[in-house]
Amino acid sequence: MYPLLKKYLSGDISITDEQFNAACNVFHLKTTKRNEVLVESGDISRYMYFVNKGCLRIFLLNTDGKESTRFLVPEGRFGTSFPSFILQEPSLAYVQSVGPSELLMINYDDFRRLTDFLPGWEKAYRNNLEQDYIDSIKRIESLITTSATERYALLMKDNSDLIKMLPTKIIADYLGISRETLSRLKKRV
Repeated sequence: MYPLLKKYLSGDISITDEQFNAACNVFHLKTTKRNEVLVESGDISRYMYFVNKGCLRIFLLNTDGKESTRFLVPEGRFGTSFPSFILQEPSLAYVQSVGPSELLMINYDDFRRLTDFLPGWEKAYRNNLEQDYIDSIKRIESLITTSATERYALLMKDNSDLIKMLPTKIIADYLGISRETLSRLKKRV
């Protein structure tokens, strides 16, 4: 059940089977339905989720009820309403399972205690946090400096599975374009 998590950790640190098994004991399997909301705006995010299968979407609602996708968390990555989880304060964002998913969830206290029995956890966490930060900055920069065509091409290059897996509405929202524009881009490629 945990080979993807082991791959995630092994990419950054050396880990024994005994250490990995101890780490697995603090994760709990959660299966979700399509569009299941894991964190509501105003709730405190109590869990960090590792996506074993499926995809998570972190989004906001404006005052008119329009959704704005902030992040997509594909298989093999951790995700949650990060500010809420780290600060243990109410979330502005929603965390949603886009389709049926298999998640490994860990609560805040156990997440913090991973360093006690998993040497190298801090390094793995830091490396992946840095990568997530870089990805976020690149996404923001692309929304400002590139055309819809370029953003779509970049998503196709880096995460083509997301385009196949997610509804057009979510992909268009993530790219900052209309559904009609996305349909035209798909026909061209």
